[in-house]
Amino acid sequence: MSVNAFAIDDGEDITLIDTGSSNAWHPTMGFLPQALSEAKIAVDRIRTVAFTHTHLDHIQGLVLPDGGDGFPRLARLLVPRPEVDMFRSEARLSRFHDRAQPLDPGQRLSANIEALAAPGHEIGHTCFRVTSGGETLLAWGDLVHVPSLQFDRPEVAWEFDADQEQARATRLRILALVADNGWCAAGAHLDSPGVGRISRSETGFRFEPL
Repeated sequence: MSVNAFAIDDGEDITLIDTGSSNAWHPTMGFLPQALSEAKIAVDRIRTVAFTHTHLDHIQGLVLPDGGDGFPRLARLLVPRPEVDMFRSEARLSRFHDRAQPLDPGQRLSANIEALAAPGHEIGHTCFRVTSGGETLLAWGDLVHVPSLQFDRPEVAWEFDADQEQARATRLRILALVADNGWCAAGAHLDSPGVGRISRSETGFRFEPL
């Protein structure tokens, strides 16, 4: 399963949506530092990190496998408000506990990035709408886990959804929002490159990677 993070570059600083799992989960994950290097993104340009939610494959990348800070010039750390206590329960991230700032739906991270509520997978699960040059991209976190199944059958829930009924309703609502408005979508668990367009099909939706 792909685990993606997304860097949004406004020409000055970079906002990073999620950070991957570092060495806190499976050994085939946690390659965000290498991916940033491959994309020629200097980590000292990343000043804001915002989480879609606080599951370990999204937050643990704050700390490198060697114990160092993943983002040495981090100035703002945004955590969905209902999950701040969950974040602060992660012992491995203890030095970041007091730096966490609560994030609310409708809050703007910048002129081009807005937080949208998407609860279900987790209590504070959040999407980020990014607008630029007349186009919109929605970084939707864990809205879809199994692309080969859940686009065609979006009613299918995932074992690790905290509230499966709410997650199902949120998925249907947001897939329709993205498809009907012609937005692009960026998903944490979409297959590489993790970004594409959504359209409606006879039975559900269709994903076309960029």
